[in-house]
Order: sequence, then C-alpha cells, then structure tokens
Amino acid sequence: MIDYQYLCLKSCEIAKQAGAFIRKEALGFSSSKVEVKGIHNFVSYVDKGAEKMIVDQLRLLLPEAGFITEEGTDSTYGDRYNWVIDPLDGTTNFIHGLPPHAVSIGLLENNRPVVGVVYEVTLDECFYAWKNGGAYLNGSPVHVSDKTLVQDSLIATGFPYTDFEKLRPYMDCFECLIRNSHGVRRLGSAATDLSYVACGRFEAFFEYNLSPWDVAGGAMIILEAGGKIGDFSGGDDYIFGKEIVATNGYIFNEFLGITQKYLKS
Repeated sequence: MIDYQYLCLKSCEIAKQAGAFIRKEALGFSSSKVEVKGIHNFVSYVDKGAEKMIVDQLRLLLPEAGFITEEGTDSTYGDRYNWVIDPLDGTTNFIHGLPPHAVSIGLLENNRPVVGVVYEVTLDECFYAWKNGGAYLNGSPVHVSDKTLVQDSLIATGFPYTDFEKLRPYMDCFECLIRNSHGVRRLGSAATDLSYVACGRFEAFFEYNLSPWDVAGGAMIILEAGGKIGDFSGGDDYIFGKEIVATNGYIFNEFLGITQKYLKS
C-alpha cells in the first residue's frame, strides 16, 4: 500500500519548484518564444521545461508509475499508477502576462484519482489533497461552500477554443446561467477553477473538450473537500471523457439538470 499523504506532500514540493521556474521565466518572457501546437493552442519552452522538471522528480518518487503528460515528456502508461501532469495550465494567460496559471499534478490508481496538487503560481497558492485525507490550501483545510441553490451560486467555466461543435448550445447554457445565478466567470485555467470550487470561491465549474491533465489534480481536491463531480450524463467519466461538471455537491443535481438541458451528449 503506497502512502498517499507522503506522495501528495512531495508532489507539492515538486509543483512549487516548477512554479518558481515559471515565475522566474515570466519576468523576461517574449511572445517570440511561443510555438503553436494547433488552433488557439500554444506552448513554450517554459511549459516543456517545467514538465521535464516534474517528470524527472516524480519518476524517482514512484518508479512503478506511468505518465500522462500534456507536452509528451513521458508517455509510458502504467498498469496501476499514472501521474497526470499539466506543467502550465493557462498557457495563454501566461504568454499574455495574465493570472491565473497553475501547475497541476494528479496521481491515478486504476484510473481513479488518489492524489491531487494544483499550485497557482501568481498567488503562490498550493491546493492539495490525497485519498481519505482531506483537502488543503497552503497548509489549512478547505471545504466546498454551503450554497444549496444555483441562484445563489457563482459559476466558473471555460470557453471552447478548438472544438466548436457544441458552441451554440454551450452559449445557450451560458446565457441561462448568467440569468439564473450570481454570475459566470472564465479564468482560463481549469485546474484553478476546480481548486476554487474546492475552497468555496465558486460553487460549480463545467467545460467540455478537456484533457485528463486539465482535471486530474483538481478533481481529487474537490472530492476531498466535500464536492461532487460527474460528466454531462451524470456518470463518472470526467477524467478521460472530455467533459466535466464539478460542484459543491449541494447544487449538483440542479446544476447537472441545467447543463444536460443544453449539452448532454
């Protein structure tokens, strides 16, 4: 039996080291150093350098684990354990000098999250959780909010930037939530959005066309903070299914009903 707490706390150290590298490189960063991976999808030596730092250290921490990484530093899939890494979630924000942007590290055991770390670089906030251990922000326990109605909730989302197939129903859902909640925010970092649900700053987050590295770290934190997560069908395929509804738990059914009205596959 591996020690989830030990792996989580060591992962926090690794995420912070990568965050320090990102923060340092931001001081002299130029848009000329940006590469285009696809439509509206960017990467730089900062993403790649941070990912290599993280992978090299995590490989030593749990040698039997495989990796699912955004930039492809290591794509060796493990039989039981896999680290899921986004070295710089919010790259577009980063290259424009905007917050938030974050390092996200998740550990999956049999494809279910057991460790999650999200280090938001600009505010120096480290969110983390391990299975059955609770959720924390910079050493202090955090919990989801106690709001019980969508009308009393602040919602987070991410706008589609490559897959526009559901853009029209997404915008209809967006309008519905604007009219029937405290508002909707789009920060540009799914890992940060999920962490903010976990600590009660948001009540819910939804988005489609996400990758495992966008959500694996934050999902664990929400679950340990008392929240509830699903896909647009209400199932639990939110790590690999490219769609997620994450809430404080109290509004899950109401919020899922709204998203299903517009976005259910």
